Amino acid sequence: MKNSIYYLTVVLVAFTFTLSSCDTDALHDLNENPTVAEDIDPGFVLSYTQLQTSGERFENWRAQLIYQSTMIQQFATLPTYWAGDKYLYIDSYSGALWARAYTNYIKDLSNLVEITDPTVDGQDQWVNYHAIARIWKVVAFQRVTDLYGDVPYFGAGKGFSERNFFPSYDPQQEIYMDMLSELEESAAMLTSSASDPGSQDLIYGGDIEQWRRYAYSMMLRLGLRMTKVDPEAAEEWAQKAIAGGVMQSNADISYIQHTDGPEGINRNGIGEVFNYDGSSFTNDDSPRLSKTFVDWMNANDDPRLERLSWVVNGGPAQGLPNGYDATTIEQFDPGYDGDDYSRINPVFVLRESPMVFQTYAEVQFMLAEANERWGLNTGATAADHYEAGVRAAMEMYSIYDESVAVPSSEIDTYLAQNPYDSGNWDEILGSQYWAVTFLNFYETYANWRRTGYPELTPVDYPGNQTNGTIPRRLRYPGSESSGNPEAYTEALNRQGPDEFTTRMWWDAE
Repeated sequence: MKNSIYYLTVVLVAFTFTLSSCDTDALHDLNENPTVAEDIDPGFVLSYTQLQTSGERFENWRAQLIYQSTMIQQFATLPTYWAGDKYLYIDSYSGALWARAYTNYIKDLSNLVEITDPTVDGQDQWVNYHAIARIWKVVAFQRVTDLYGDVPYFGAGKGFSERNFFPSYDPQQEIYMDMLSELEESAAMLTSSASDPGSQDLIYGGDIEQWRRYAYSMMLRLGLRMTKVDPEAAEEWAQKAIAGGVMQSNADISYIQHTDGPEGINRNGIGEVFNYDGSSFTNDDSPRLSKTFVDWMNANDDPRLERLSWVVNGGPAQGLPNGYDATTIEQFDPGYDGDDYSRINPVFVLRESPMVFQTYAEVQFMLAEANERWGLNTGATAADHYEAGVRAAMEMYSIYDESVAVPSSEIDTYLAQNPYDSGNWDEILGSQYWAVTFLNFYETYANWRRTGYPELTPVDYPGNQTNGTIPRRLRYPGSESSGNPEAYTEALNRQGPDEFTTRMWWDAE
């Protein structure tokens, strides 16, 4: 299909060798021609930045799992270092995505965009690499800005090429407008008449039309993100995305099929956190499915639950409530035994599991929303999009393993029991979006803040940083106040205090 497993397993070794074998003369040559590809293979850089964006154990453990998965009440844990569902602040965890993005793939992506610039003489053959790099750069930055708010964007990654070591934090509104323009321009730039990266592209194997559909699907996501703060612009960009052509089926899902080595970057970062050895999770065995998540699935008789849940002691799926620790859990369940509660089925979190960035099901739910919210011509009714989204959300489990695939008969039963209700479209679509983005907690958390669905009950753990409300963002790394003080202070003066409760631009009340 779209991914080359062999290439995925060798790309890091080859790329690392390329870097380690550089001498000072080579570095001098690069410095003389920072916008020309020369002897650098852009395909290697593309593969590597895709893997970097998927992430390693460090940021997936801290930013995805410890904070977002528990704040959004899909996982729950008892250890207090899992600070997300207790609304506690741990600097190195809150700033983990920032640390990885700005020291690794942001600068690499910025460089990739420059060295493939097709307007440079002799560079026209790199046009598709350039367009894909710009789309992927939006994917990377969308995660960063949606988690922190105002961030370095226009000046980011320019330390080497422009000696800009202290970039300003740009307003999120300006970041969003530029990301949308980048998607529009990149989609138009893609062409079948130029070479493509082929197997060096770990998402679509160089399929230009799939990248175009992905660009417009991302445009739809970013457009809808603005519904609370700029509904007119949100509608305008949603119309552009729909006209451009979004994902058409589960074959268009944006994901990387990871492998178990040979290097850490080749592995699924969430899988590295759990580190399943064939019988147990050997690295961090504390997460359980959240009671909120399990109860929602049980209430709807959702066939995904029996695929997701793994109860060591047997018995039905049982979710752990958020906001407890090893002592206070006795108030809820005297004699608590963690093996009575639902772990996640290891099939979904292996070191070689896929990492998903955007799904066809999400797109269908967004099309249903655009139809309901603005009456846009989306090619089908909102009800049709809802049913297609639910079906796709359940069928996509096959990318993890055929053993967890949901058969059509069970999907049909679910849809019959949970029909679409246009009078309650916002809650229905928001809740389904919450469910389908499980394991892509960046998107789960962002869309919940936008829609407010499903309705979650906050916790009030002693010493929490939010006065018992679910955080609206993560805090910048503490080092920013001293390492880039002018830009940091300017951002706080504009956006608000560097606190969990400060809302970003698109998350207006």
